[in-house]
Amino acid sequence: MNLSKILTNPIFKIISEIADLSKIECYVIGGFVRDTLLNRKKIKTDIDFVCVGSGIDLAKSVAKKLRNVDVNFFKNFGTAMIKYQNECYEFVGARKESYRQNSRKPIIEEGNLKDDQNRRDFTINAMAISLNSYNYGELLDPFDGISHIKSKIIKTPLNSDLTFSDDPLRMMRAIRFSSELNFSIEKESYLSIIKNSQRLNIISKERITDELNKILLSKKPSVGLKLLFDTELLHQFFPKMVKLQGVDKIGDFAHKDNFLHTLEVIDNIRKKTDNLWLIWAALLHDIAKPQTKKFEEGHGWTFHGHEFIGGKMVPKIFKDLKLPLNEKMRYVQKLVTLHLRPIVLAKDVVTDSAIRRLLFEAGDDIDDLMTLCEADITTKNPKKIIKFLNNFKLVRKKLKEVEEKDKIRNWQPPINGLEIMKILKIEPGKKVGILKNSLKEAIFDGKVKNNKKSALKFIKSIAEELNIPKND
Repeated sequence: MNLSKILTNPIFKIISEIADLSKIECYVIGGFVRDTLLNRKKIKTDIDFVCVGSGIDLAKSVAKKLRNVDVNFFKNFGTAMIKYQNECYEFVGARKESYRQNSRKPIIEEGNLKDDQNRRDFTINAMAISLNSYNYGELLDPFDGISHIKSKIIKTPLNSDLTFSDDPLRMMRAIRFSSELNFSIEKESYLSIIKNSQRLNIISKERITDELNKILLSKKPSVGLKLLFDTELLHQFFPKMVKLQGVDKIGDFAHKDNFLHTLEVIDNIRKKTDNLWLIWAALLHDIAKPQTKKFEEGHGWTFHGHEFIGGKMVPKIFKDLKLPLNEKMRYVQKLVTLHLRPIVLAKDVVTDSAIRRLLFEAGDDIDDLMTLCEADITTKNPKKIIKFLNNFKLVRKKLKEVEEKDKIRNWQPPINGLEIMKILKIEPGKKVGILKNSLKEAIFDGKVKNNKKSALKFIKSIAEELNIPKND
């Protein structure tokens, strides 16, 4: 099969000319070939080239031809990369790889195209297109990858046990591709993942989490997450999530499977956003339910306080999974802690006071919080869905009205502590804190308007009640 018609990028001809002059074989391989054959919308700009010879030397020659283009190369790995017109081009010499039992770092030797294709993770990633003039555009597909694309199958080129044992990260990649592409994992490869799942422990948490994030950003994350659970890969790096699975029953009382519920919530929220950290909030919103689960006689199963305990769990989970411990973590923590608040408001009579407090605590993340709450509706009863969504519409409307009127979002007090001390001629101490808190509560309860004049009048009156000296 000749695929020269898909080689529309001018760089392919440039590389072809240089490869011919250098008398080396050169091919475009991997993701570019796969995604082009899938007619997949480009999600990354990397294009990989393999040559029978020095990938670094080829990259240098290409960069020289393109003029004023830098080459980043990694001599130890024999790889090089150039950036040109918003694209990344990676060059590597064809190689053989062998592995030690306790490491995914390969022993590398020079090889030919066949050797290089043999070391690839999956058949759909082992396809190569020749760039040499004598067979320009010819597809070299020794493992029938094009057939597997048509039948939507993820399959290893060689023995699955060897492929996954050598580099256990490939197991995560198999599930990620399954989730991203909506492909099935071939039976032998699937069983091999189960067999080798514990090998994942030699992989760094950073690499694992990188694949997990890609799964979470796939169109339907539940596909990948369910596969991670079924193959027991999830058990290796995220046991806290595994504990969500299962249903306990006492008499007529049973609770929902919180693992399956979480998957539904993630799918729901993925339809609304590509914000990775909002998706993480959905993933962790019920993470504390296993440790807060309690059976109350005559009432059933309860999970009191799971939102607060879940919020406290977020920093350690992020640390363990090597996720950022910055504002992204704090954002997730906030949403997990607050995720029941709008639900409570949706059930009860919505008061301005409750709305003000929610606006204050959520700040600019209030819209994301509401999105999370709406995604948390997983009942199969259509009448209940309509009811809950209508209630949330009411909450959103009230949030907008109160914010326009009172400007509580990211609220700062009209009078700060320094001003209070100056007005009342008092020293720093507990009394200043009491006055500041009294003012905040009064504003949130609607007893005092959110402006300096009203705040000043209130502070003086409270100071008088508490016998705090004031400036008359």
